[in-house]
Amino acid sequence: MVNKAAKEYCAPWEKAFNWVLSPVEEFIHRQTTSGILLMLCAIAAISIANSPWNEAYHHLLELTFTVGVPGFQLSKSVHHWINDGLMAIFFFVIGLELKREILVGELADIKLAILPIVAALGGMIVPVVIYMSINPSGHTFDGWGIPMATDIAFALGTLALLGNRIPKNLLTFLVALAIVDDLGAVIVIALFYTETISIPALATAIVMLAVLIALNLGGTRRTIPYILIGIILWIAMLKSGIHATLAGIFLAFTIPMRPKYDPGRFLDKIRGMVDDIQQAYQQESNIIKNDMLRNRVQALEEGVHLVQAPAQVLEHKMHLPSAYIIIPIFSLANAGVPIDFSSLGDIIFHPVSMGISAGLVIGKLLGIAGFSWLAVKVGLTTLPHGLNFNHIIGVALMGGIGFTMSIFIAELGFAHSPDDLLMAKSGILLASLIAGVSGFLWLYFSADKTTE
Repeated sequence: MVNKAAKEYCAPWEKAFNWVLSPVEEFIHRQTTSGILLMLCAIAAISIANSPWNEAYHHLLELTFTVGVPGFQLSKSVHHWINDGLMAIFFFVIGLELKREILVGELADIKLAILPIVAALGGMIVPVVIYMSINPSGHTFDGWGIPMATDIAFALGTLALLGNRIPKNLLTFLVALAIVDDLGAVIVIALFYTETISIPALATAIVMLAVLIALNLGGTRRTIPYILIGIILWIAMLKSGIHATLAGIFLAFTIPMRPKYDPGRFLDKIRGMVDDIQQAYQQESNIIKNDMLRNRVQALEEGVHLVQAPAQVLEHKMHLPSAYIIIPIFSLANAGVPIDFSSLGDIIFHPVSMGISAGLVIGKLLGIAGFSWLAVKVGLTTLPHGLNFNHIIGVALMGGIGFTMSIFIAELGFAHSPDDLLMAKSGILLASLIAGVSGFLWLYFSADKTTE
């Protein structure tokens, strides 16, 4: 049905669906949604692991899934495809966020970046020291990297629940801190959680990385070549012994952050395009019949894409599938911890779970808040406007929510020790619960006194 006055095609059903979907879209884009979804998936995984479906749950994760053609195939369990494959996409998004923050974000201005960098360093160093003091040697020592990670989705989701009770730049501070924290975790995984190195595969990975850098320096703005080479890079790193998810980080750092057209040139170009579209329209108003009009409109669409940085476009497109599909699947596959309440005391006081819990809850608090206080007191930096140390303490407590990245490192550190892996996951879940609740309550009851 055509509205002749408005020259617009009227589609009542489309409007009805838009009306139905808009509240859902609004909900999805809230910062709390990802954290809530993760929490629900974790609860679901724990419930399944402590139900009669536990055996079927583990059987499903151990099923072998093969891709490729005869002579060149990859066969991995579903669990490995999730942790090595899907998580590479998660790391790709993390890499894009890191690159943006370093080039144009909160970490681009060194004066603004000092505080979250120092806080993140403290939040990594102190938890590791606490874990090592409880597990100074033996096979349990391998879990030292687990308590250094902060789950940005859970932490931001919990913090966002406070709404207007906290200053908006407290969210910004937490984002910058968590991104530095993620970078630290990536470096630790690359350097200390790597298996036996395959030199031919590693050489192939280096060549692929060099090709990606050459594409960037050569001015290639199309993303397809990067993705294709990135897949080869991922396969090479999978075969090399270096954890394959790091291919996502390397790929992200080679995606161009500079668009082909700057906004000024785009405006000049679009003025000419509008004139061309006007002339074509005067010849024939029906775009289906008018090839010239359709070509000019397509050229306009192309220009709109070229004025945006490829890395910016990919980060926007990949954020939702990463946050709302990949991480929840990871949670379902890895958070299934059987709980034996009769031996709960033994679990809590096991060196691994105790080291992780103490590292995440106490270590993050002392590290983030303590290093921030020292940095301000010695004059290295200042607190952002509107924030005080009650806010920093609240964020430091929430920094102990180490869910996604901590479980990921635990899977690497205790891959050959199921009992220690179970203790590690138990410690992570317990610490994340304590950290989230204590951080929320601290900020909730101190917010009225501290918000300026």
